[in-house]
Amino acid sequence: MLRERLTAQLLAGPPAAGPVAVAERLLAVQAQDLRAAQLAVRSRTTGLRVTDVDRALTEDRSLVVTWLNRGTLHLVRSEDLPWLHALTAPGLVRPNARRLEEEGVSPADAERGAGVIERALADDGPLTRDALRARLDAAGVPTARQALNHVLLFTALRGTVVRGPMAGSQQAFVLVRDWLGEDPPERVDRDAALAELARRYLAGHGPATDRDLAKWAGIGLREARTGLTAIAASLEQRPDGTVDLAGRPPVEPLPGPRLLGGFEPLLMGWVDRAPVLGAHTSLITVNGIFRPLVLVGGRTVGTWGLDGEALSVELLEDGVSDRERAALAAEEVDVVRFLARG
Repeated sequence: MLRERLTAQLLAGPPAAGPVAVAERLLAVQAQDLRAAQLAVRSRTTGLRVTDVDRALTEDRSLVVTWLNRGTLHLVRSEDLPWLHALTAPGLVRPNARRLEEEGVSPADAERGAGVIERALADDGPLTRDALRARLDAAGVPTARQALNHVLLFTALRGTVVRGPMAGSQQAFVLVRDWLGEDPPERVDRDAALAELARRYLAGHGPATDRDLAKWAGIGLREARTGLTAIAASLEQRPDGTVDLAGRPPVEPLPGPRLLGGFEPLLMGWVDRAPVLGAHTSLITVNGIFRPLVLVGGRTVGTWGLDGEALSVELLEDGVSDRERAALAAEEVDVVRFLARG
């Protein structure tokens, strides 16, 4: 099963052609740390640089970032935004309202803040988070602590605003109608969207269960089952209780040693992370933060970090061979190469 999932995730077998192809396969890549999403693209492609992801966001407008599954920022194809937003945003409205209240932002403040953001982007966009904070502060809308985050989320849940182009190392906000040419449609057939969600989720995460799908997408178990039932004719029911798309290509061998980024999609797609993390769960997942990981033989054997351009690897297990260490050294060089903007 691990080999099957690594193959579905584009970590084993032929690499993807580019950033958009990665987003097409995975559907949504967690991106509250944009560098983590960029590194997810690196590990599923070959020869690209971070500027290729920038180009897709800024020039091609083929990728955007917004709050979707589980209320977290995700990188998605622009063409998938309307139906995925319509499917996942309604479930985020009440939690967002609760957090706004906790941060001292009244419903009237939130509405006023959304209006300020939308007018600023219409007049002067694209604008960065800091620029929007200044506009909200001038209008008397609370932005202290986490208030700004939740006012921005409130606005994005209306379907009018996404994160689009890069402005230096920051990602700017834009109006959907200005950036992509149209607002998301007011009505999306929810049953059809659930079917598409189930199909696309399995393409990048199968084999999996209905609970895996519900957890990843941040939807109810009943809705996950509705989506899977809608595509039942194209599914393979497996003895272990998982399902997958029928007619998959042959499973690929385990990949060579890899350095995977923080919030790696391989850790986000299923209820159980043990097949990948093993005994190292508490070292990789700390207070909701997912550290970069070293993968050897499809298992986590260490973690790594960057201090400027200096990359350091910390192995958590003995038994990594000289050949595997050499492959990891090559990965270190490639990560630095990928992230270089000069």
